[in-house]
Amino acid sequence: MENKLKGFVTHEGESYISFAEITKHAREMLKGNWLLSILVTIAYFVILIGVSVILQKIHIALGQIGTLIIAGPLALGFAVFSLSVSRKNELEFGQLFAGFSNFLTAFLANLLMAIFVILWMLLLIVPGIIKGLAYSMTYFILVDNKDMKALEAITKSKEMMQGHKFELFCLQLRFVGWGMLAILTLGIGFLWLFPYMQVSYAKFYDDLKATQK
Repeated sequence: MENKLKGFVTHEGESYISFAEITKHAREMLKGNWLLSILVTIAYFVILIGVSVILQKIHIALGQIGTLIIAGPLALGFAVFSLSVSRKNELEFGQLFAGFSNFLTAFLANLLMAIFVILWMLLLIVPGIIKGLAYSMTYFILVDNKDMKALEAITKSKEMMQGHKFELFCLQLRFVGWGMLAILTLGIGFLWLFPYMQVSYAKFYDDLKATQK
């Protein structure tokens, strides 16, 4: 697969997306920040999975509800952290919990996106995947627009991603091989892969946003 597709990054008069440049940027920004990024990733999954397991011991439905309640705020917090890494801003472990200060919006964003994707998947799997790509910038948008409502952020993400869903899909494909290697490490490799992916998506968001001002 080529390392660039026609898209939104301007370079010497040519407009394209360079997947190699995006992932290179992510690696450079993570230098010196890997330990904190891995700790944040561990905390993210421990909290998400731990809440589900603990509540399932009480009742299986409670586990699912508990995951649904905290998934949005945690995802928003990880978006705050990932954007901070990508933008070379000050990093703090507590950024993972920043989404809880905007709990209702983060919760509703996660709930609405899940409902919309499931409804589209009832038609066919492919439309559901496409909608998932369309909604993918929602948490990053909420980081930059703290007063924006959940549905507004989802709508904004759809507008931003119009004509760019395939580019994001191609970027995601670059991590498939790394994902297979992570599986061979019994999942330990995902502690490095997950922040690498998220910072790459944060860079993708910033590049896309810069062309739409």
